[in-house]
Amino acid sequence: MEPKIFDISPTLSSHTAVWPGDVPLRRQVAMDCQGGDHLTLSSITMTLHIGAHGDAPSHFRAEGLTMDQVSLEPYIGPCQVVSCIKERGETVGHRDLQGRLSPGCRRVLVKTLSFPDPTHFNQDFVSFDPSAIVYLGSMGVILVGIDTPSVDPFNSKDLPSHHELFKQGIVNLEGLDLKEVSDGHYELIALPLKLAGCDASPVRAILRQQILRQQ
Repeated sequence: MEPKIFDISPTLSSHTAVWPGDVPLRRQVAMDCQGGDHLTLSSITMTLHIGAHGDAPSHFRAEGLTMDQVSLEPYIGPCQVVSCIKERGETVGHRDLQGRLSPGCRRVLVKTLSFPDPTHFNQDFVSFDPSAIVYLGSMGVILVGIDTPSVDPFNSKDLPSHHELFKQGIVNLEGLDLKEVSDGHYELIALPLKLAGCDASPVRAILRQQILRQQ
């Protein structure tokens, strides 16, 4: 039996909410079969930090690697989904995660349900306290994902959780859609595009429902 696939990437369109002030998705159609052309040809402009996406270290550190330079290893492999339902605007701390990760878990997706509508940007989404990132690093985690626009609070300027990710050698996924996914073990596939010099990349993130030996 083929394992069930969960698509954990929200649909991208001109209605997708982006960070206030950032560039929304716009599709321009140069040719269209429905208009009588022999093919459809279009282009898009948008922020790279839209929907399900991964940040490159260069997003927040001048010396950080760009998206085409990061290793792909963290973005594919066994992972664990963990629910941390908090009040709006709160953060996930290390105590919320302690004792909940399986031995050898290297990829963790945190389900908060605090950014429920991808077409509406609510600023009071749940994010991480840096202590949670320190804890994940001590557990050998190499990727952490969250179902909100950022691992840091909306009003944060110094981005402590982003910088802690860098210190711990952990990559992030943001903007995931985990509402249809139960806590448990899956295989994650969420490869970023090989975008030269870029600070982020959208991903088509999926989970396959099968229990694999943790790597």
